[in-house]
Amino acid sequence: MRLSAILSLYIGRHFLASFLLLLAALLGLILLFDIVELMRRAAPRPEVSFGTITEMALLKLPYLGQKIFPFAALFAGMLVFWRLTRSHELVVTRSAGVSAWQFLLPVLVLSALLGFASVTAVNPLASASLSRFERIEATVLKGQKSDLAISESGLWLRQGDLSGQSVVHAARVLQQGDEVELSDVVIFVYRGIDIFDYRIDAEHARLENGFWKLTDVWFFRPETAPSRTDEYLLKTDLTLAKIQDSFAPPETMSFWALPGFIRTLEGAGFSALRHRLHWHALLATPLLMCAMVLIAATFTLRQDRRGSTSFILAAGVLTGFALYVAQDFVFALGLSDSIPVTLAAWTPSGVAALLGITMLLHLEDG
Repeated sequence: MRLSAILSLYIGRHFLASFLLLLAALLGLILLFDIVELMRRAAPRPEVSFGTITEMALLKLPYLGQKIFPFAALFAGMLVFWRLTRSHELVVTRSAGVSAWQFLLPVLVLSALLGFASVTAVNPLASASLSRFERIEATVLKGQKSDLAISESGLWLRQGDLSGQSVVHAARVLQQGDEVELSDVVIFVYRGIDIFDYRIDAEHARLENGFWKLTDVWFFRPETAPSRTDEYLLKTDLTLAKIQDSFAPPETMSFWALPGFIRTLEGAGFSALRHRLHWHALLATPLLMCAMVLIAATFTLRQDRRGSTSFILAAGVLTGFALYVAQDFVFALGLSDSIPVTLAAWTPSGVAALLGITMLLHLEDG
């Protein structure tokens, strides 16, 4: 028997309303805790106002909201199926010849659409607001004067093409507007990709249009005495935008901009492993949303036989936490290049979906 359109709309409306209600409640809690955490971090800086802290928390909220989309789907599915089971509406539906797979269909379709909306619509907003949040955080809470983030070992850049590569290291970076100046610079120049040619040491390096302007320069070539010059121009394909983008975390990049950015990053010699993993994880979001609904159904469709409400809530919380931990673990393997990026991004969603399908087949079809 086919599921009627009226019943499909009825179940789908209940799920969508529960999803939005739970998402709003979770976002409210996250906003509250984030404001408290930002106030704690801003305590040593009395000049930071509560308005600035609230603005930062609101800017970070879309990104955090996107992260909890699958868990809102899990709890919304559990709430809807538990309520329909307790009211015996699903019992009547089953007695009319409708299987569990049929009345799950509208919820699965809605979950996939919500996942698609999360990736295509929410993600661009979340990435833009998170980028703004990080700029304010760097200025207000960390006291950085530059948008360029460097590690404890300094700034490392790679530039060039197949005819020649060079690796630039600087102990300090100064950025003023569109100008970038490096201090205590060491440049390793290679012929081709991996044949070392010579080394350049410079006191300062200023990024100009298409080249680095080096001052107080020393050249060190194998089996040759060091030589010095006051100034030297080193050709580069780097720009301020490329340098800034090379340090931009993938979370601050829109889903639509990531593929082109990954190609640009890899073409410039930078590693794009983290960005490719993030992009594939976004692609897997609709499947993860559907997997959460399937898992929710396994705990609630037979609730009248399987235990109390407290058991359902505990099982849902534990399942969501276990999936979150497993997802982080698999992503860590992908970032370490231990497993392929595609496998790392799709495994949590795929395993969760297969687990939900297996449990439902066992419960419904024996």
